Amino acid sequence: MASERVETEDSQSKKPFLIYKNNPLVRCKDVIYYGDMSNDYVVKLRIKSKKRVKNIEIADKVSVQLMSTDPGVDDMERIVKKSEKRGLYLALDIADAWLSKALAAV
Repeated sequence: MASERVETEDSQSKKPFLIYKNNPLVRCKDVIYYGDMSNDYVVKLRIKSKKRVKNIEIADKVSVQLMSTDPGVDDMERIVKKSEKRGLYLALDIADAWLSKALAAV
């Protein structure tokens, strides 16, 4: 997985964001936001179920939603696309494809 840490800091925790394919990943419990909130779109990944492999808990079912960041739009209308994937890797793969295409069209 192509991830790295960058010097961009979260204003609350002062920790650098994790970057995946040039976009930040921000996690709060079982929700991961992929993309920059200052852009027109961001992807919300929600871990719906987990499974245990050896002694590690990994994501099993992941809900993926491409969302508009426009504050003037109703919450339900912000969702542009949605899907459910098995595993975090497949979810991030579709999230990157959707986000790249949406941001290129703007």
